Amino acid sequence: MKKKQTSKKNTSKRKKKIAEQDVFKNIEKNTPIVESKNSSSSGIPKYVADRMARRIFFTTGIPTILGMSVFVVSYIIVTRNIAEIPPSATIAISALFFLLGLAGLSFGILSASWDKEPGSFFGIENIPLNIKRAKAAFKPASQNYEE
Repeated sequence: MKKKQTSKKNTSKRKKKIAEQDVFKNIEKNTPIVESKNSSSSGIPKYVADRMARRIFFTTGIPTILGMSVFVVSYIIVTRNIAEIPPSATIAISALFFLLGLAGLSFGILSASWDKEPGSFFGIENIPLNIKRAKAAFKPASQNYEE
């Protein structure tokens, strides 16, 4: 015996097939654009980021280059029999320069002035203010809201 096939006459329950091109066609029209009223809180301004990058270049780059050059200088001194340098001394001096570079990274970020003017040469007066900004960035957004 054959089973009786039922025909679906209700077309409203059928799913509509949409071509792949049409799926994202109108998404830009339907998406609301949210603009921030306070653009200064959206991130680090470009002039501050450039200032930080310059400070980081000097305070991290120079010690890092010195840390790598310790190996080269130590190799030259030992191979030419100028002096006998223990490998532990080479590693310790190199590690010292790399740690100095790590401290320079933090100093370069924290000492940069957020004002339009560059500020002082060393920027030590900006460190407490930038530490407060960093702490505020890790607080929940509801705690940073000021009326």
